[in-house]
Amino acid sequence: MRPRGVPLLLVVLLGFWASVSSQTEATPAVATEDLNSTEAALVTFGPSQSTRPVGTPRAPGPTSGPRPTPVTDVAALCVCDLSPAQCDVNCCCDPDCSSVDFSVFSACSVPVVTGDNQFCSQKAAIYSLNFTANPPQRVFKLVDQINPSIFCIHTTNYKPALSFINPEVPDENSFDTLMRTADGFTLNAESDISFTTKLDVPSTAKYEYGVPLQTSDSFLRFPSSLTSSLCTDNNPAAFLVNQAVKCTRKINLEQCEETEALSMAFYSSPEIRRVPDSRTKVPITVQSVVIQSLNKTLTRREDTDVLQPALVNAGHFSLCMNVVLEVKYSLTYTDAGEVIKADLSLLVGTVSSVMVPLQQKFEIHFLQENTKPVPLSGNPGYVMGLPLAAGFQPHKGSGIIQITNRYGQLTILHSTTEQDCLALEGVRTPVLFGYTMQSGCKLRLTGALPCRLVAQKVESLLWGQGFPDYVASFGNSQTQDVLDWVPIHFITQSFNRKDSCQLPGALVIEVKWTKYGSLLNPQAKIVNVTANLISSSFPEVGLT
Repeated sequence: MRPRGVPLLLVVLLGFWASVSSQTEATPAVATEDLNSTEAALVTFGPSQSTRPVGTPRAPGPTSGPRPTPVTDVAALCVCDLSPAQCDVNCCCDPDCSSVDFSVFSACSVPVVTGDNQFCSQKAAIYSLNFTANPPQRVFKLVDQINPSIFCIHTTNYKPALSFINPEVPDENSFDTLMRTADGFTLNAESDISFTTKLDVPSTAKYEYGVPLQTSDSFLRFPSSLTSSLCTDNNPAAFLVNQAVKCTRKINLEQCEETEALSMAFYSSPEIRRVPDSRTKVPITVQSVVIQSLNKTLTRREDTDVLQPALVNAGHFSLCMNVVLEVKYSLTYTDAGEVIKADLSLLVGTVSSVMVPLQQKFEIHFLQENTKPVPLSGNPGYVMGLPLAAGFQPHKGSGIIQITNRYGQLTILHSTTEQDCLALEGVRTPVLFGYTMQSGCKLRLTGALPCRLVAQKVESLLWGQGFPDYVASFGNSQTQDVLDWVPIHFITQSFNRKDSCQLPGALVIEVKWTKYGSLLNPQAKIVNVTANLISSSFPEVGLT
C-alpha cells in the first residue's frame, strides 16, 4: 500500500464589475486588462531610460508639475483578504498569514496592486514568494510604475474626479431646482387620480404581482412619501410587494380628533376583496395594540378595541392621545392568488406640540399559506459569509427545488486532521459567499482495486450527494422565478496517457459575481458558476 494522487477541491469566488468602463472604483486596486474578472494580472513596467524605446514617455521630473495625490495606499491594500482574522489561500498580502502558511502557497493570487492605471506614474506594490528560504518568505516591493501609453494623465487639476460624486438626494428644498434641470418632465404634487372612484383594472380571477389590493369602496391605502417626505394617503398597497416606509405628516394638534390618518379606524375598517371584483371580503383583524408614552415607554394592551384620538389640555400646552405612530399589515395569500387573511398591528402614542410634524412608519408583508419563512442569504444581494442558495430544476419550465437545509445546498469536501478520503464520505462544508476555500484529502490504494471502481469512488467523493445544477443570482431569489437563477456550467478535463488510469484529482468551482444597482448601495449578484472536474493519469500498475 502506497499513497497515490491527492484529490483537491478548490472554490474560488471572483468579483468583477459588469461595466464597460475600465475604471470601476475611484482607484482600482488591481491592475488588469480583463474587464470581466478581477483576477490579478502582472502589469508591464516601463524599461529603464537607457533602453527606452522611441515614443515611450519619460517619467515626469521633479519640476514637471504637481503629481496627483494617491487616494489609496497600495501598500496597505489587500483585495484578496476575504477572511477576517484568517489566512486566505495564496493571498500574499494577507497580514494574517505567517511563514507556516506561505509553505503551502503555490503562488500569489494577486501579485501586483496598483492605483489608477490612467496616470503616467504611480506606485505599485509587488508581491512574490521566496521558496528557497526555510521557511518560505514573502517578498514585498514598492516601486514606481511608468505607464507606457502616450495617452496618460500627467497632472490633475480636478480632484473630485478621483472619486465617485454622491448624487444629490431630493428633499423639500432642492426638489423644485432638480425638477427644472429635467427638460420635458412635469409632475403635479397632487395626484390626478381620484381613488374614490374605481380605476380601470383588468378583471381577473386572482391577484397578480403588483396589482393594487381592492377594498369595498376603492383600494387599500398604504401611506408613503412620493415627491417629498410628506405622507401621501392615496398610495395603494400592491399584491406581493413588501414595503416599509417612513413619512412625515403635518398636523394641527388642535384638530387631531378630526384627522383620519391619526385614527386606528382609518387602517382597520377597510375590507379587502378576496380576489379582484369579488363579493367575498376579508376583514382586517387587529392583532395587537401597543401604547407608547411621552417618555417612550411601551405597554401592550390586553384588548384590541379601536381607540379614537383624544385632545387633552394640560396647562399651557396640549396633548393628543391614541395617535397612530406605526402600522404593520400582515396579509396571508394562497398560491391561487387569493387573500384569505389580513392582520394588523398598531403602535399608538401621545403626541405633544414639540413632536409636530409627526413621523409615521408603515409596513406591509405577504405570507403564503401553509409555508414557513426560510432565512435568506441576502436581501436582495448576497451577504458576506452566508451560504450560496442552490437547487435543481426537475424538468424544463418548472421551478427550482431546494433542500430545507440551506447550509447543505452547495457544499464541498470537508478537510479533517486525518485527511483520509474514504473516511470523509458524506462530511461536507457549505460554500460561503465571499470566501475562497480549499480542502483536500489523501487516498491510499492497493493493487486489488480496479481503476474504474476507484475513479467512481473519488468522483462521488468530490461531487457529494445531490450536487445542484442552479445557483440563485441574489440572496433572496424565489424558486418560482427561474430567470433569477444561474445554471452551473460543468466542465471535465482529463490528461490521457497510454496504459494509465484516469482518476479525478480536483474539483474547481468558480463563482463570478458583480455589484448591481446604485453606487450608493450596490448589491452582490452572482452571474456565472462553473464546476470543473480535472482528472489526472496514474500508472495502471498496482491499480488493477
